[in-house]
Amino acid sequence: MATPQFIVDLRRHIGHERLWLSGSCAVVLREGSRGPQVLLVQRADTGAWTPVCGIIEPGERPDQAILREIQEETGVAAEILRLVRVNVAAPITYPNGDRCQFLDHEFLCRWVSGEPRVGDDESTRTGFFDVDELPEMAARHRRCIEVALHPSDDVIFSSDADADGTDRKETP
Repeated sequence: MATPQFIVDLRRHIGHERLWLSGSCAVVLREGSRGPQVLLVQRADTGAWTPVCGIIEPGERPDQAILREIQEETGVAAEILRLVRVNVAAPITYPNGDRCQFLDHEFLCRWVSGEPRVGDDESTRTGFFDVDELPEMAARHRRCIEVALHPSDDVIFSSDADADGTDRKETP
């Protein structure tokens, strides 16, 4: 994922200390020939498959951020159906030593138009996958999809962070 300039600027002052960041994630659905399909991207830095996710820029609303990320990363136009979960992700340590932790806003979205394509240097592949044939992915991303596919009437507030605050390692 490309690092936004505001984070690069902050890192000059705080080094590798943990940053508390806001993120957005989208489970974009469309109807396929065999049922619902989910839009996924394969990250360029780790090779992992994920829903479309991104960092919320200063002053940007979470819903605006995820619609921007969907368009930038995949060329797909989508609309938000609802916010399904607000989740405290486990702290992350990247290979360069940078530490962060995300407050993720997870949205259920509907595909409006466009065929997925790689839109920037953050991913190497993108596409729609039948919900019963998703590629291997991290448990936190699979949970995001499960929650979006079976939304409750209320927004879920949750935490993937361990009680001890141990960082998970992000590896390429």
